[in-house]
Amino acid sequence: MTVNSEFKPALIIVDFQEDFCPPNGSLAVPQGRDIAPVVNALLTLPFAIKIATRDNHPQNHISFAENHPGSIPFKSYHTIIHPTDPTKSDTTLLWPTHCVQETPGSNLVPELDAEKIDVVVDKGMDARVEMYSAFYDPMRVSVSELGERLKEESVTDVFVVGLAADYCVRATAESAVEEGYRTFIVEEGTRPVMREIWEAEGKKVVEGKGVRIVSVDGEEVARVRKLA
Repeated sequence: MTVNSEFKPALIIVDFQEDFCPPNGSLAVPQGRDIAPVVNALLTLPFAIKIATRDNHPQNHISFAENHPGSIPFKSYHTIIHPTDPTKSDTTLLWPTHCVQETPGSNLVPELDAEKIDVVVDKGMDARVEMYSAFYDPMRVSVSELGERLKEESVTDVFVVGLAADYCVRATAESAVEEGYRTFIVEEGTRPVMREIWEAEGKKVVEGKGVRIVSVDGEEVARVRKLA
C-alpha cells in the first residue's frame, strides 16, 4: 500500500476486555480500566473507522498454561510449530486462562462507549497459534478481517490504544507499519503488563520498528480533530 498525502485515520481499540482489567480480570493489566476516559474521548473524533478488537479464545488455546501440564503462567514458554509447515515455529510466553469464548471475561468493558464503535474484530480464535497482533499471528496461520476493513475504508493512518501496551497493542501497531500505514500508539490510551520493562526498553523497540508513540494532546491527534 502506498500512503499518499490524503489523511484517513482509523482508531483501533485493542482488547479492552474484562479479563484484562482490574479488579477481577484473570490477566488484569495494572490500571487497565483507567484508560476508558481517553479511549472514549478518542471515539468522539472523526476517524474514518473505529474498530475494537477482542481476544476470543477457545478453552483449549495453546497460550494457556493450564493446557501444558507443569507449566506456570507468566514464567513458562512453549514453542508453537506451524500446523502445516514444521520448518516454522514461534515461541510464546504462557498465560493464565483468559478471554474464553462466551464467558464474561471476554466481554468488552462496560465503560467503553461501544455505540461509537463501527466494527468489532475477534482474534485468537485458532487454538493452535498465539495471536497478539489483531492482524495475524506471527506465522500468518490465522488472519483476521482487520486488514481488509482498513483497506475498504482507504485508511492511511492508524491510531492504536487498548491493552496491553507491551503485547497486543505493540504487536498490532507493528503489524500496521508492516502493512504500510503511518502508525501511532496514543500513550494515555494504553497500559503495559510489565511497566518497568516497557518504559526502559519496550518503547524504544516499538519506535525502532516505525511506530510513533504520541500524546492524546499532541499534534497527531489534533490533526484528527481538525477533520470535523
